[in-house]
Formats: sequence, C-alpha cells, structure tokens
Amino acid sequence: MTVALMWEARAVEGRGADLLAWARRQDLASAPLRRETFRAPQDRVLVITWWAEPYDAELPELPEPPSELVTRAVHRWRFESVAID
Repeated sequence: MTVALMWEARAVEGRGADLLAWARRQDLASAPLRRETFRAPQDRVLVITWWAEPYDAELPELPEPPSELVTRAVHRWRFESVAID
C-alpha cells in the first residue's frame, strides 16, 4: 500500500519565499519514497510525501513552522492510493 501525507501552510503576507525555504530545509526521520514541494498564490506551501506503509503507520511529518512565518496552523491530510491510471 502507498500512503501520501500532505502538509499545507499559508505564510504571512510577503513571507511565502521564507516559508518555502523553511519547508525545503526540513529533514524527516526517515526517507519517503518520494517528496514534492509546491507553492501557490496567497503564499501557500504544500509538501506531499509518499510512503510504502499501511494507512495507519506511524510516519514522520514536517513540524509546525515558526509562528512568525504562518497565518494559521498547518493543515495535514493522509490519503491511501487506490489506483494508478
């Protein structure tokens, strides 16, 4: 089974580049199969990691960023793969 963890944060206005750089510097306790980092309007940063683990496995996640970089708490989601088309 493949599990994807999604981590999304919104930076304080004008701090999107700082949040993106911070997220890219974060190491995880173990390496995922794949890791992608995205940015979007409104200074949003999204990190998706893929793991060859059961859905309920204990997996390392990116931490909360420093409060001066974000407008709210990080949003986190967990998905399991059902098909590759």
